[in-house]
Amino acid sequence: MVLDLVVIGTAVTLGPLHNSAFILLLSSRRGVRQGLAFMLSWLANLITVIVCVMLLTGGQPPARHSAPSTAAIAAKLAIGVVLVLYGVHRHRRPPRPGGPPRWAARSDNASPATAAGLAWLLQPWALVGAGAATAIDADLSTPTDWLALTGYCLLATLSLIVMETYALRAPAAADARLNALRSWLERHQEQLVVTLSLLAGLWLTARSIYALVA
Repeated sequence: MVLDLVVIGTAVTLGPLHNSAFILLLSSRRGVRQGLAFMLSWLANLITVIVCVMLLTGGQPPARHSAPSTAAIAAKLAIGVVLVLYGVHRHRRPPRPGGPPRWAARSDNASPATAAGLAWLLQPWALVGAGAATAIDADLSTPTDWLALTGYCLLATLSLIVMETYALRAPAAADARLNALRSWLERHQEQLVVTLSLLAGLWLTARSIYALVA
């Protein structure tokens, strides 16, 4: 479980779409406030999903090869296959013109509520679902699993935490360097999406098949 959560959390935090959007918010007026709203909403979404899973399982993993356990593995397998197919589709489709999203021009006037809603929209829900399916195996009677779930939520938010902290401590330097990072992310967005989708998808698919046949 722990290794799967590390892989999923890393794929989530490296996603180019939400990181580009977050940098745009940080660059706007009241950017730190908007960034904080985005980051807290992002983290709250992850925690809410995990809490819902724990309420369903009662904090105890289902028995191995039971119907709930098999269903969770099958869900991860389906998500893995979908991610692989999506990565292949994005790789094969004709390149599309880049540029900032339409809402970027209105980011200066965005409210913290808008920033929080944007975090919800940009969450990679397929990966979040895979994290939820993995968390079913958590046993809350052991501190190790508590740490694993906490670490997963923080890892999936790590890029936002680092950028928000940087913007607070060195706003001038952060503005220049983060906007350079955003330009790089926008230039390589397709390659990053394809790579992350394929790697995460292949990992989930392979691990799920192994769990089903083992």
